[in-house]
Parts: sequence; structure tokens; C-alpha cells
Amino acid sequence: MTAPIAGAAGIDRVMQLRAQILERNEALQRASASGPAAAPAATAPTSFADTLNTALKQVNEGQQQASALSESYERGENVDIAKVMLARQQASVGFEATLQVRNKLLSAYKDIMSMPV
Repeated sequence: MTAPIAGAAGIDRVMQLRAQILERNEALQRASASGPAAAPAATAPTSFADTLNTALKQVNEGQQQASALSESYERGENVDIAKVMLARQQASVGFEATLQVRNKLLSAYKDIMSMPV
């Protein structure tokens, strides 16, 4: 029973991401058409910490959904194995990307700390 809910939530999430991409694309096109002076007003500023926090939450949600699908499949519920494998792969890619960003941030921090004053 949880498989259709998780599948529907995944589809809803993909549709939301698609809508966000289309919205940002339209905003970029409007900014390009109006010139460089209108570009700062087209987007609301967000802090780096907020952006990073949002990305980490999305990666966590992806891992939780993959775990839930895997558990449903292991319990013998009617879950498509392709959905399980796709969710696990998406969670893995998200985690690897997050790990690489963390490594780059640590490297940049070390470089900054080793700079002479």
C-alpha cells in the first residue's frame, strides 16, 4: 500500500522540480530580454547556508524514500523493482554529489586557513 503513495510522491516531486525549472527559465529569459539592469530584481537573494540546507534536506528525503521503497519490496509488497533500483540509484548519486561538495568546501577551507596573513 505504501508503494503507490511513495510513487505518487516521487512523481509529484518530479513535477514540482519541472515547474521550478520552467519558472526559472522564464525568469532568465525575461531578465535577458530586459537587459542586465533588471537581472538583480528578477531573483530573490538567498544565503549560501539556506541553499546548502535545502540541498541537504533534499538528499536526505531521497535517501529516506529509497529506504522506504526498499523496505516495502523486502516485505513482499507489490513494488516494482525498477522503481526501487531507480530510487536507490538517485539517492546514491545525490549522496555522492553531496560528498564531493563537502570535500571541495573542506579543501577551500584548508587553503584559506593556510594563507599567510
